[in-house]
Amino acid sequence: MSTRDSLAARPGAPGQAARSHGNVTNRLRRANGQLAGVLRMYEDGRRGVDILDQLAAIRAALDAVALLILDDQVAACARQAAEHDDLERATADLTATVRRYVRSR
Repeated sequence: MSTRDSLAARPGAPGQAARSHGNVTNRLRRANGQLAGVLRMYEDGRRGVDILDQLAAIRAALDAVALLILDDQVAACARQAAEHDDLERATADLTATVRRYVRSR
């Protein structure tokens, strides 16, 4: 089984994934709109401090999205561990997911 097919890559509980998906999608669209606004600010020659403030807000929004996605991953790993009696694999998958995200920072 490939990493893509690992326990951590599977969706969360029914209903939970749909709720999270909509929330994540909305937040990403909002962050995308904020980024477009920052581009306009830069192109218009706005003050650097104002642009940096907006970039910090976008980063915070993306961090919140990442936590929502991580929450879904934790739920999926826990559910799969219970269903397949494979806590060790679920823990390894979740740890790999967190490491990959933290390294990207």
